Amino acid sequence: MFLTTIGMLHHRKDPETVLKSYAFAAVAKAEGMLFYYFTPRAVDFKTRTIQAKVLEDGVWQEKTVPFPDVIYNAGSPEKLAISKNILRLLRNEIPFTTNSIGNKLSITKRLQEGKEFASYLIPTESVQNEEQFYRHIQKYKKVVFKPVEGRKGKGIYYISILANGYEVQKDTQKEKLTKDQLDTFLKKQLAEEAFILQPYIQSTLKNGQVFDFRIHVQKNGEGKWIITTVYPRVAPQGSIVPNINNGGFTNYLEPFLQLQFPREAFNIKRMLEHFGLSLARHLDDIQMDKFQEVIDEIGIDVGLDKNGKLWIYEVNWRPGCPPAFYLELDVVRHTLQYANYIAHHQQEIKAQIQAAKNLAPAEKTIEKPIVAITKSTEKTTEESIAAITESVEKTTEKPVVPIKGRALKTTEKPIIAITGSAGKTTTKAFIASILSKNWSIFESKDYWNTTEHTKKHKELINESHKAVVLEYGMAYPGVITDHCEIIQPNISVVTNIGLAHVGNFDGDIKGVAKAKSELIQGMDQNGLLILNKDDDNSKWLLTDQFKGQIKTIGIHKKADYMAYDVQYKDDGMTFNIRLRNKEIPMFIPILGEHHVYNALNAIAVADQLGFSSDVIQAGLVFKKPPRRLTLYHCRNDILLIDDTVHSHPQGVRAALDVLGEIAKGRKVAIIGQMRELGDLREEEYRKLGAYIGDKKIDQLITYGFRTEEIGIAAQKSGIPAMNIHHFINKDQLHLFLKGMVRRGDTILVKGASKTNMFETIQFLDKQFKA
Repeated sequence: MFLTTIGMLHHRKDPETVLKSYAFAAVAKAEGMLFYYFTPRAVDFKTRTIQAKVLEDGVWQEKTVPFPDVIYNAGSPEKLAISKNILRLLRNEIPFTTNSIGNKLSITKRLQEGKEFASYLIPTESVQNEEQFYRHIQKYKKVVFKPVEGRKGKGIYYISILANGYEVQKDTQKEKLTKDQLDTFLKKQLAEEAFILQPYIQSTLKNGQVFDFRIHVQKNGEGKWIITTVYPRVAPQGSIVPNINNGGFTNYLEPFLQLQFPREAFNIKRMLEHFGLSLARHLDDIQMDKFQEVIDEIGIDVGLDKNGKLWIYEVNWRPGCPPAFYLELDVVRHTLQYANYIAHHQQEIKAQIQAAKNLAPAEKTIEKPIVAITKSTEKTTEESIAAITESVEKTTEKPVVPIKGRALKTTEKPIIAITGSAGKTTTKAFIASILSKNWSIFESKDYWNTTEHTKKHKELINESHKAVVLEYGMAYPGVITDHCEIIQPNISVVTNIGLAHVGNFDGDIKGVAKAKSELIQGMDQNGLLILNKDDDNSKWLLTDQFKGQIKTIGIHKKADYMAYDVQYKDDGMTFNIRLRNKEIPMFIPILGEHHVYNALNAIAVADQLGFSSDVIQAGLVFKKPPRRLTLYHCRNDILLIDDTVHSHPQGVRAALDVLGEIAKGRKVAIIGQMRELGDLREEEYRKLGAYIGDKKIDQLITYGFRTEEIGIAAQKSGIPAMNIHHFINKDQLHLFLKGMVRRGDTILVKGASKTNMFETIQFLDKQFKA
């Protein structure tokens, strides 16, 4: 039997000084791997051997061993740097684990540039001199001053302005300093190492103690990101550093949440897990794109401020083992299993990296059974490209699909296709997230939904994929038929039939329904079809000749899969559903009742495929598609709602519903032009204006050709003329917003990518940046 050999590379010569080396050697033996410990100087390239240390009968023995299959990179990057030529030669022929994602400042810059997580970042400033420090502390009043390369909570100071000087706190020790004394302190610290400065955002318990959460995320033996653990860290009384190495203590997550946040415990737990996995994937995507490397383990420190807003304190790429709960062996096991994975799947990893670099469309904008999602809204461009495929096979037994008296054969791969006028990409993301919990799947990325994309997908799908999830887009008759001829689905979802592209069908909604019906006609005629019972226009779909099983979803009308007790939360939606005669609570980390329908589509598919309610619950906490009701928290309690991918009447009304639900101050709606409505434009703009009047929007701004018609109708519905504004020049729009926006406003920006409404989000975010 072939055994994988793993070499642990460290800068220290003696493994007995590296406590975790023993745990790695022991777990490697239990996992059936060969393991040894070595330093760069022990490598002999002429003989391709290493003078390594091997643990035998509890004692480290020196032995000459061949090059390993994979190297676990465990040493200090700074101390290993003196052997950079040796490391470079090793990297050329042996895969490494544990690649650096940089220090605190560089990680922050990456996340800022990536945008997706920028709203969770605490503003971070590099401090080179005293003048910069004083400028920033005057702005923030109380700041965190910490070393760029700091670890384990060491060297962190909290500095605040007093009436007659400054207060500097380290751990539980506080000291009052004059400006001259603070000058001396700053010069000494800055002379020794680089520092960053952040405004102090406090996360406190009921009793006033400071706390945060550590989210420990790793890749497993199948190359997938998993949550190793999430645990709270609580500072000692009087201290504001919750790090365990500085005297903080920890607890199990669930009892901690039940005690401190009894009503929100479930949602907070799910939110933290979702956030950790999403951030890890995001940083992995950046690493592949920028450095042609993958990462495998990070520790994320986050806090919740008094308003429940999540903030990223730090991201560490070499987190220590969790200090409690006997999790050290879990961390080691995941590390070794992932090392075993990369030793044997280099081709798949290289394909992921190549996909991340080269498969982006020409334009730039900012989702695996085969699920095809048909999309009838405008084409969008790419904002981020993630890896196209996760190629590791799951050993989980494949469930069967019950279809009218027969089951989908276990040899048949679930091929899921999704189409509809709205909700396709989000439905796809939900389905893929659930199925990937148990299977290795192929998922079409982001908004890749043209027939050319489907042709590319066909070449990328391989035997390792237990299922495929695709989005099928269309703007004209015949397009979905082409999709189905390239890849024929056996499970299909039609999210709804709306007015997107209705101008291409002479304004006839039945024409849109007929074109969407091409998915029903082109799929496996004995397959599974999911339809929306609440969508009146879905009655025009051509289902009479379909011989397979039809399942329905809904909220207001009786359906096979019904959501009830739908509620808005700060970070998403909750609802209940009955699955297999049990009432199951669900949470989705995205706002809007319309997204509950998207979740129901995914629940229906997963339940029919035999997935348990626990897996479905976990999978619904998914990576939200970008620019879909994304929230940006700005200064002066201004909240931006970014919904700038697509725009059609149904989607605008849904976004206005969200604005109405979450706004605490003035409701400001910025509505861009809707294309391809054809002769229905005037009527639909008039209906939308009336809807805006019913929603009692405080300020309405329209942008683009003929959108003033929306404002005219809104005025007739009761919105004062002085609160309605129209622009066809974006610079003038932005100049107006600069003077109009007030403290506490909630601002919805809704428009299609083709109208570049995201530029308005960028302007507002920069103008009112926290």
